[in-house]
Amino acid sequence: MKGLAILGATGSIGVSTLDVVARNPGRFAVRALTGCRNWTLLLEQCRRFQPDVAVLADPEAARQLRAAVAAEGLSVEVHAGAEALAEAASRPDVEFVMAAIVGAAGLLPTLAAARAGKRVLLANKEAVVMAGGLLRAALAESGGELVPIDSEHNALFQCLPPSGDADPDAAGVTRLLLTASGGPFLDTPLEALAAVTPEQACAHPNWEMGRKISVDSATMMNKGLEIIEACRLFGVGVERVEVVVHPESIIHSLVEYRDGSVLAQLGNPDMRTPIAHALAWPERIHSGVAPLDLAARGQLSFRPADPVRFPCLALAMQAAAGDAGAPVALNAANEVAVAAFLEGRIGFTDIAAVIESVLAQYAGPEPRDLDSILALDVHSRDAAAEKIRTLAL
Repeated sequence: MKGLAILGATGSIGVSTLDVVARNPGRFAVRALTGCRNWTLLLEQCRRFQPDVAVLADPEAARQLRAAVAAEGLSVEVHAGAEALAEAASRPDVEFVMAAIVGAAGLLPTLAAARAGKRVLLANKEAVVMAGGLLRAALAESGGELVPIDSEHNALFQCLPPSGDADPDAAGVTRLLLTASGGPFLDTPLEALAAVTPEQACAHPNWEMGRKISVDSATMMNKGLEIIEACRLFGVGVERVEVVVHPESIIHSLVEYRDGSVLAQLGNPDMRTPIAHALAWPERIHSGVAPLDLAARGQLSFRPADPVRFPCLALAMQAAAGDAGAPVALNAANEVAVAAFLEGRIGFTDIAAVIESVLAQYAGPEPRDLDSILALDVHSRDAAAEKIRTLAL
């Protein structure tokens, strides 16, 4: 049995991971579960999967979980805070780490897992966007592995030569094509976007996701972050990564080769497929996902991504073409702007305006280590917050 730690167990990826684990008894031993503040769900997970340790980022939530665990007589240690998250990710009895904490908060525990030589099942795209070089260096030094969980990058991983990290030029790769559903506003009149509500933005037509990533899908910033991630994971320039809108979300990504071949990975839109692939790779296990019935689907459609409708995508491509600091500023501004939108402090179309303002202010120097990355993250968040204040006046 492989020891497994799930960072972000109470989120959608974490819940889906535990579902796959339950469908494959005797294969994985859940050693650590972590969450942010949803201690009641984490308690249910502790009852079922009996981890050795549970961690919550929020100290008050951890106090409540600790009391509940003690009252039920569960043999689960309960800890709180960022240091405990990193410790959970680097435990000696853990071999696989599902890195599914949303946003920049997932960077430090993901790096801890990489430095400890784990197989990192990477669902936290922000860790690569902010510190892809550091993450890959840590894996190379420790002998760890990285298998992407995002459906698009997992699809690329499956369509690229074995191991997913062969030199693209030597392998004859010419383009990586990321598919995008287009989100809930693909055909909404442009003049109506300013009045979009958080509830509408979170109502994704195909995927069940958390609120932040649902908004990212609606603005297509998620696809912009995925472009940066693809460049860093697979060693290609931004000019060789293309986004194509595919509303059905059946083809998850494609790889084009020099000889004209294009390989695609298809499947129903269910995150349990890439999760099961990453957990078992290079083997295959049951995921619980229904078989794909192409005849029932009828047809698959494609269209180009509209930069007017999706300005966040263009901003992300701009950052991808810059130095390593531009994506850090982009990600920080986006997290602050999305939070402000979900709280009703700015409008939907203001998200792009906040990000554009922060990117325009970024002028280097390029961050070279973790401390400078974190400092740039803080500075960019402050700049985003200041822009939001001007919009709210």
